[in-house]
Amino acid sequence: MEATPSLPARPRFRGVVHQWSFFVAVVAGAILVALAPAGRATAAAAIYAVALAGLLGTSALYHRITWPPRARAWLRRLDHAMIFVLIAGTYTPFALLVLDGTLGEVVLVGVWSGAAAGIVFTLLWADAPKWLTAGAYVALGWFSIIAVPEIAERAGAGALALLAAGGVAYTAGAVVYARRRPDPRPATFGYHEIFHVLVVVAAAAHFAAVAAFALPHGA
Repeated sequence: MEATPSLPARPRFRGVVHQWSFFVAVVAGAILVALAPAGRATAAAAIYAVALAGLLGTSALYHRITWPPRARAWLRRLDHAMIFVLIAGTYTPFALLVLDGTLGEVVLVGVWSGAAAGIVFTLLWADAPKWLTAGAYVALGWFSIIAVPEIAERAGAGALALLAAGGVAYTAGAVVYARRRPDPRPATFGYHEIFHVLVVVAAAAHFAAVAAFALPHGA
């Protein structure tokens, strides 16, 4: 696929990781929702599954097609905004099903308010420095640190380990994205592809945490 004259050539595998991960996420998300206990657990699973598939699908759509400049600019905004949606969507099963009372409400309202602010920020300042957007993702992503003791008590060390592993992978991806390094094969598989791989690794860890430790609390 050739780039438009106004844009530099993209690496050959730009968007491929998220393209195939999207199809996996759709199937896995549907199974997650189908197997979730009824009521709040089903709703929490659906919110999370839609957020995950939405992020990967939007990213693939943006990166795999050479769009006209105006459409590309808006898809770039949407691609970045969906990261905030996924962060909030990942918190939702834990806030609704694992955390008790006020703490669950604080986490749920706090993370979705932060996501809404991040979305507005992204839409209004599409060309913000990479370090600033990456910092916003990391800050919202580690919001759950206030709930670590209760998550450990109610969901167990396994849940905490998976959440931490995913958080570390997301943070590493944000650092790669902000620094644009390492950039091993700019023509085929560069820094952005490494970022996408780390996003998928983190998402897999968090999917396992939601499926194995959060949803059973909705039974």
